[in-house]
Amino acid sequence: MALILNIDTATSVCSVALAKEGQILGIKENTEGLNHSVLLGTFIDELLKEFNMEVKQLDAIAVSMGPGSYTGLRIGVSMAKGLCYGGQKPLIAVNTLQALARSVSDKLKEEAWYCPMIDARRMEVYTAFFDRANRPMADTKAEIITQDSFAAILSAHKVYFFGNGSHKTQTLITSPNAHFLENIESSAAYMTEIAEEKFREGHFEDVAYFEPFYLKDFVATVPKHKVI
Repeated sequence: MALILNIDTATSVCSVALAKEGQILGIKENTEGLNHSVLLGTFIDELLKEFNMEVKQLDAIAVSMGPGSYTGLRIGVSMAKGLCYGGQKPLIAVNTLQALARSVSDKLKEEAWYCPMIDARRMEVYTAFFDRANRPMADTKAEIITQDSFAAILSAHKVYFFGNGSHKTQTLITSPNAHFLENIESSAAYMTEIAEEKFREGHFEDVAYFEPFYLKDFVATVPKHKVI
C-alpha cells in the first residue's frame, strides 16, 4: 500500500502525481514549455497540501530518469534526491520511454510493438520498442530518422509511433505497418504503476550516486549573433 510522489520533467511537460497503490490521487501538470525550475517545487507543495500531507508521510519518491531534456532531467532528479535526503525516503527511477509506452499499450491492448519517441532536436529522437506486455524489444537509443529507419522491424511487426518526436517520422516512414498517434506527451501519470511495482520489488536507487539516463552528452550551443 505504497504512497508515492511521482515526478516527470524529462520533456517540455512538468508533471507531478501523487499515487497510492499505483492509482492516481492527484496531479499537477504544465504542458506549455520548459518552466520546470519555477513550477516543480510549487506543484509538489500544492499537491501535498491538497491532501494534507507532508513528505514524511510518503513511502517513496519516483522520478522519470530519461532519456530526455538534459536540463529538465537535472531539475527533476535534483528535486527527487533532495526530497529523499530530507525525508529519508527511497528513490525509484522510471524509464521515461517505458512509462510512455505502457500508457499507450494499456489503452490499446493490441499485440503490436509500441515505439515512444522523445524529440532530441533536428531529425533525431530518443526511442525504444516495447511489446504489449511493456517488455523492451530493442535497445533505447538516439536515432536520426530517415526513410529507412526501422525498416526491418516494420517488415515484421505492426508498430505504433507516438510522443513529441513522432511527428518527424510521419513524412518519411510509409510502411503500412506504421501507425501514428497524435498528442501523446510524457506525464507523471504514466509512471505510477511502474513505480508501484518497483516499490514492491524493493528496486530502489542509490540516492547519492544516481544520475539521469541522458543517453547523449550535453552539448552547449553558442548563439549565432552574440551580444558583447
